[in-house]
Amino acid sequence: MAEEIQKNNEEKLKDKEEPAASEGGEPRPENNSGREEIDELSKCQKEREEYLDGWKRAKADLLNYKKDEAKKFEAVVKFANESLIKELINVLDSFDLALISLGNEGGAKTQKGLYLIRQQLEDALKQQGLERIAVSVGQQFNPALQEAIALVETEGPSDAIIEEVERGYLLNGRLIRPARVKISKN
Repeated sequence: MAEEIQKNNEEKLKDKEEPAASEGGEPRPENNSGREEIDELSKCQKEREEYLDGWKRAKADLLNYKKDEAKKFEAVVKFANESLIKELINVLDSFDLALISLGNEGGAKTQKGLYLIRQQLEDALKQQGLERIAVSVGQQFNPALQEAIALVETEGPSDAIIEEVERGYLLNGRLIRPARVKISKN
């Protein structure tokens, strides 16, 4: 009896290894489980591609967001001290007025001391990104950087700068105070 069981098992193994044939010698049609598995596999591959594409887009969005935030933070840091620098510009103006009013009366040492303090303050502000707007007499008026406070009738060209009344400044390339000037008028 053990021999019969072993023989049966061997026949079953042969049937699984060889395609089953119908009576006419043609292979028997398989059930649709193979096609279903292929369809399921292709569906899973499509889902995988969709998830991968979504992940890549999300990663790119995150990187762009980080770059934008870094730029915003840099701008905040760059201009965070703007109000302090504006106040210190007024101190520079006061030093200029003090030096002019001293003239020759205050003594050379006092005048030199004030000038050196003023220069030290200006150098510290330059290190923070402060830049003076260059203005020269005869230069054409530029409303983007200058503010006209008076029109003076002259024989020269119209809209030319006659006098700089107050210095103008840029902070890291951005206008924080326009140069106040008198301009010519025909």
